[in-house]
Amino acid sequence: MPDQVATHPRVFATLTAPSYGPVHGRRVNGSARCRCGRTHTQGDPRLGTPLDPERYDYTGAVLWNAHAPALWARFMLHLRRTIAAAAGIPQHLLSKVVQVSYAKVAEYQQRGLIHFHAVIRLDGPAGPYTPPPAWATPELLADAIQIAATRAHIDGPEINGRARSFVFGEQIDTRIIRSTAFQGGTTITEGKVAGYIAKYATKGTEAATGTLDHRLKRITDLWFESVPEHAARMIRTAWALGSRDDLKHLNLRKWAHMLGFRGHFSTKTRAYSTTLGALRAARAAWQRRHTPPPSPTTLVLARWAYDGTGLTPDLERLAALIHGGPAREQEVTTSA
Repeated sequence: MPDQVATHPRVFATLTAPSYGPVHGRRVNGSARCRCGRTHTQGDPRLGTPLDPERYDYTGAVLWNAHAPALWARFMLHLRRTIAAAAGIPQHLLSKVVQVSYAKVAEYQQRGLIHFHAVIRLDGPAGPYTPPPAWATPELLADAIQIAATRAHIDGPEINGRARSFVFGEQIDTRIIRSTAFQGGTTITEGKVAGYIAKYATKGTEAATGTLDHRLKRITDLWFESVPEHAARMIRTAWALGSRDDLKHLNLRKWAHMLGFRGHFSTKTRAYSTTLGALRAARAAWQRRHTPPPSPTTLVLARWAYDGTGLTPDLERLAALIHGGPAREQEVTTSA
């Protein structure tokens, strides 16, 4: 990627999930009490679990995870619309003026819901090799992300007479990324973003909620797994919803171990950076350059020759005595 891409407007955005019931939590400094009246320490297994599991909306939580990828796609649609409206140009002409690219990761919170963290960038019409227009500022991008995130929604299925719809939570965070030359105070820099992305990329469901890292063939297999009750209830809910004909397209049983989420942990637009295919080709080329050539000689450790198949006569008589009945034993005795 060209070095000048670091001067393009970039925003580090965090889009959260809505609440499906009060859960045990703690502030960053740990000074505030939880709603349960206690102050939880970091690593407390109750963090993220519902205060009242019987009233917690497990159906809504699982379905939100399942619809999260589609909700992100709807968010990107609204983001391009918002940027075009702010620039005063038709949406279908936006790509001829500015390109919107991103790289995002999906992170599991302790309550088992997906959050998205993304670096969103504005480039010129030819991608990262051209600068965006002067009106495309980081502040405009940050404001457009806030507006698009509040407008994005997905209509879901009707469950038990209740029509479901899915939106992002109220906690929407946007931080303008400054170049490393502008470090100071609490300004978020490229290095900090790289650290965040590395943390999110290595955090799966098993790390966040103590659940599974493999698929279930049968729901009864869950009995033999050491899974916290909150995660187990989300898995059982996903499995039960997976039996509905109107939800077959969500493959909830296939992704029950992921608490209903069926997207990739990391995705990006093609123009954001180099492609995965190019990275694989570079690794293969490096291996070819550093792999020593095969040795022209062959070391023989042993030679094998065919001897025969079956048992020797003595072993055949012994096997007959062990596994045969009285008649077989008499036959063996007579022949002996």
